Amino acid sequence: MKFNRVLLKLSGEALEGSQGYGIDPVRLADYAAEVKSVVDEGVQVAIVIGGGNIFRGLQGTSEGMDRVQGDYMGMLATVINSMAIQAALEKLGLKVKLLSGLAIDPICDAMSRRKAVSHLAQGHVVVIAAGTGNPYFTTDSASALRAIEIQADAILKGTRVDGVYTADPEKDPTAVKFDTLSFDEAYQKGLKIMDLTAFTLCRENNMPIVVFDMNQKGNLLKLIRGEAIGTVVR
Repeated sequence: MKFNRVLLKLSGEALEGSQGYGIDPVRLADYAAEVKSVVDEGVQVAIVIGGGNIFRGLQGTSEGMDRVQGDYMGMLATVINSMAIQAALEKLGLKVKLLSGLAIDPICDAMSRRKAVSHLAQGHVVVIAAGTGNPYFTTDSASALRAIEIQADAILKGTRVDGVYTADPEKDPTAVKFDTLSFDEAYQKGLKIMDLTAFTLCRENNMPIVVFDMNQKGNLLKLIRGEAIGTVVR
C-alpha cells in the first residue's frame, strides 16, 4: 500500500509505558519520534488517541456513574493525552494543530473536515481529540469517522502486538497471525480489531485498517515505506 495521508490511532493505555498509569514521558517521546520520522518522509499524519490511561467512560458507568457523564469525562481524558502528544511533537520542531469534537477555547478548535484537510496539506500534524464529541461512541469509532472525513489512505492502529491473530497471542501461544484479512473474514471469525460501529464504518467506506506494533521502534516508518508490517484488513 502507498500512503500519502494516514490516520494513526493510538490507545491511551499505551502512553502508560512502564509506569502502569498516566503518561510516561519516555513512551510519549518515543511515539513523537516515530511520527516525526514519517512526517519527514512527506506523509500527512492525523492522530486520534484514547483516554484509557486517565479515565474510561465505561469504567465510570460500572461504578454507578451516568453513562453520558462518564463518556464526556473520557472525552476530556483524550484531550489531555492529545495535548501531551501535541507538546511532544512540537518539541521536535513539528507544526501541530489540535482539533476536537468538543471545542475548548483556548486549547483547541472544533473539528471540521475543512480545517483538518487544510492543516494537513500545509504539512501540519493534526491531532483530533474528544472522540466524535458525542457519548456512546468510542475512540475507535472516532478514528474511523475522522479517517473517512479527511479521506485518509488507511487507519494505522498502533497496538502492543504485531498484528491480528486467531486468538490473543499474549494468552494463547498457538495463536496464528494473519498478514491480510477481508472485512467479511474478520467479521465472520469474530476478530475484535475495532468495535463494531467503527468496523462497520470502515467496511462501508472502504477504509483499510493496518494493525501493527507501535512499541517496536521504526515500525511506523517501515510500514509507510511499504514493508509487510502488521495485518492489513480491507
